Amino acid sequence: MAAVMHSAPKFSSNAGRREALVAALGDMVITSKEEHGEIVISVTRERIADALRLLRDDHEYQQMMEIAGVDYPQREERFEVVYMLLSVTQNHRVMVKVRAAENTPVPTITTLWPNAGWLEREVFDMFGVLFEGNADLRRILTDYGFEGHPFRKDFPLSGYQELRYSEEEKRVVYEPIELVQDFRSFDFMSPWEGAEYVLPGDEKAAPAPPPVDQPKTTEKPADTGAGAKANEAAADKTASDAPAIDDAAKDKEAGK
Repeated sequence: MAAVMHSAPKFSSNAGRREALVAALGDMVITSKEEHGEIVISVTRERIADALRLLRDDHEYQQMMEIAGVDYPQREERFEVVYMLLSVTQNHRVMVKVRAAENTPVPTITTLWPNAGWLEREVFDMFGVLFEGNADLRRILTDYGFEGHPFRKDFPLSGYQELRYSEEEKRVVYEPIELVQDFRSFDFMSPWEGAEYVLPGDEKAAPAPPPVDQPKTTEKPADTGAGAKANEAAADKTASDAPAIDDAAKDKEAGK
């Protein structure tokens, strides 16, 4: 069977590639590194569209595979937007990052890749990052009327609303959540050691039987009538006090 030859290598090396890309991007680059076998380049937010266009047109990174967000609440510009590019002809990937704050929009790249519209909507929905120039920047993963952005580190785990199906209204209804994360109290007592409260579900168990009366204990001889005088009286037993022996027992005794 003849070997099949492909123009793209099985694995593309990173040797010299980061330096070449950084040199091509010029003053758009803030930092660059190679980590976990991948090239990561941070560029200025305002020039993101120019940087990605150059990588697509001049360096054969044809496909925009994904756009992701990261939240670092301790930073002044708390969000990072990560663009993941793939070169099909070179079988190589590169990641490009920009930083943004809640009030600093990132230029859209829908003019370069139409599929970026949905990817930008995901980042906006999950993190609240704004994309300037995106004509359809709506929520895409959360439900109608959802409050907040769930992938932010300061978003409560319980959320702000809960939904349920109402038999009365025959539809799904939204209600303020009853369990607020900020005021939750956790009890780390093991239920096997005996909790001091009723555990969930225990209210369905059969009622416990009434307590058994504890027998009265005698803590001193006077409570029982025992003592030295009682012992002397017991020692002075007469023969008549002994139990009677029947005739058969007497004959047996006489036979001995």
